[in-house]
Amino acid sequence: MNEFTDQKILVVGGAGFVGSNLVRALLLASPREIVVVDNLLSAERVNIPAVPAVTFIEGSITDDKILAALGDDFDYVFHLATYHGNQSSIHDPLADHENNTLTTLKLYERLKYFKRLKKVVYSSAGCTVAEKTFAEAHATQEDAPVSLYLDSPYQISKIIGEFYSNYYFTQHGLPVVKARFQNVYGPGEILGAGQWRGTPATIWRNVTPTFIYRALKQMPLTVENGGIATRDFIYVDDIVRGLMLCATTGTPGGVYNLASGVEISILELATQINQLTGNPAPLDFRPKREWDHSGKRFGSTDKSRKELGFEAQVPFQEGLTRTIAWTRQNLPLIESCIKKHETHLPDELRAILFGAAAPLRG
Repeated sequence: MNEFTDQKILVVGGAGFVGSNLVRALLLASPREIVVVDNLLSAERVNIPAVPAVTFIEGSITDDKILAALGDDFDYVFHLATYHGNQSSIHDPLADHENNTLTTLKLYERLKYFKRLKKVVYSSAGCTVAEKTFAEAHATQEDAPVSLYLDSPYQISKIIGEFYSNYYFTQHGLPVVKARFQNVYGPGEILGAGQWRGTPATIWRNVTPTFIYRALKQMPLTVENGGIATRDFIYVDDIVRGLMLCATTGTPGGVYNLASGVEISILELATQINQLTGNPAPLDFRPKREWDHSGKRFGSTDKSRKELGFEAQVPFQEGLTRTIAWTRQNLPLIESCIKKHETHLPDELRAILFGAAAPLRG
């Protein structure tokens, strides 16, 4: 998109999975400079392109010195910083607050008087507004009601971020556009990336990269509640294109689903990945996760199609095939990141990952 040519862009969380893919896509437009701020809590430095146009600042956007150094010369801001995942946030709500809620508030406080900004794009989460149901799901619209009983501090933080986005837009004219992610997958999501965050969810991140890695290692895929839960899986290249459209075409104050609009069950995901990788291990069925009440969900694509011209383009099986190929090629990197956390792991999980032949029960 030539709208980013010769522009200065801030990407908060730009070393992460989605952020690093966004940075690489923005570089194709020849921006003047991309400034990446990331504390590497759940990301790796290797994700940051080593090119003159990219300036990397290691640290949290909550750091007052980092904020003070940001001048009013940015054209676009993408706010992708997060405390990765529901389970990590349940384990440590204070860390979630520090890295999810406070990041948004302090960033907006710094940006609220900037005059040059064309757009600020905030990454929200579709799970915050999805109906809590294991019955038939209906496509979640952007104006769906928000429950007062969310499943995790992560979901709470993400919707608070939307509230702050609305407040700073209405009170200060900050041109924030909210992008609600569905379940993003694709190349570049490194299991074990960053620092230990208290639970094995540090390694077993989103379901797709976890399933792909386990399948390539011929390990059983763990499927809860018979795999009846459904999600809207969207390939990372599509998410990146959607974020860029939010920046160039989205209406300030608006919110948009970045979704495929396709509902796929976890059982179907596991089955397809086992077939594509040739994994002979049988599925490992487990009980339902007690904390998760958002059983079936997918996002409506109507508003994004109409107002942004956005539609997901990568079919699910093609996206899985690409992601499996990337994972095969990058197994040494992935396993070096996993190994960083070896001393923190329960004995049984450590045995599976680092050489023993016992069945996985971690």
